[in-house]
Amino acid sequence: MRQVLLAVSFGTSVEEARALDLAGVERALRRAAPELPFDRAYTSPTVRRILARRGERVPGLEEALESQAAAGTEELYVVPTHVLPGAEYDRVAETAARFRPRFSALHLGRPLLWDTAGVRALAQVLDSLWPAVPGTAAVLVGHGSGHPGSMAYPALQGVLELMGRSDLVVGTVEGRPDQAAVLKRLEALEVERVILLPLLLAAGVHAREDIAGPQPDSWISTLKAAGFQTWARLEGMGRLPQIQALYQAGLERLREGAADRAL
Repeated sequence: MRQVLLAVSFGTSVEEARALDLAGVERALRRAAPELPFDRAYTSPTVRRILARRGERVPGLEEALESQAAAGTEELYVVPTHVLPGAEYDRVAETAARFRPRFSALHLGRPLLWDTAGVRALAQVLDSLWPAVPGTAAVLVGHGSGHPGSMAYPALQGVLELMGRSDLVVGTVEGRPDQAAVLKRLEALEVERVILLPLLLAAGVHAREDIAGPQPDSWISTLKAAGFQTWARLEGMGRLPQIQALYQAGLERLREGAADRAL
């Protein structure tokens, strides 16, 4: 039986983020399943167009699934690298469902923050990566949206606080908690210094512009204007071995579930 591992990402046109963050997770997945042929897909049409203009072609999910079906793949493990179960993941799930009859088995993985266990696992990683420093808070800035899946952000904040890490503050670019909510938390913490960290798989355009950009409404500009000594660390989570291990564990669970269903 021909089995294939397909990693599905939103994608990014920022080369450093692709090489270190997205490719970092892809390499970790390949190490976890070295016997499986590997393929990738990016769901963002904009990213795919930009890369095509540079001479690099990455298929969308539908094209990748069609290609695998035509190649005779029978069992397909589709692993999304998404952090949240948001609108992007919903579209991945819908596309996978449409193609499922084309394969003997199509197994779809889950985003990093799919459930309580995922939220706790990420909180533990963040706790280990960023030890508490007196007078300093770390603001973890995710994407955010109006999708119900964005409730994972306040859930993550709640778990961090239960762990005694109120100095790790969660915010979002396009949802809630927003800048105003984060500023209130920082003022209550009475800290002087803030480090901005992307709560994003890849440190792409959002990290470079919305978090650390020079415009007055960026996160770094807003916090500096509020009187905090602020700097940003432009590293996506995908390059971190501890985060890569979470994706490897997700793939292992996916394969174990597939094996159980085959019994």
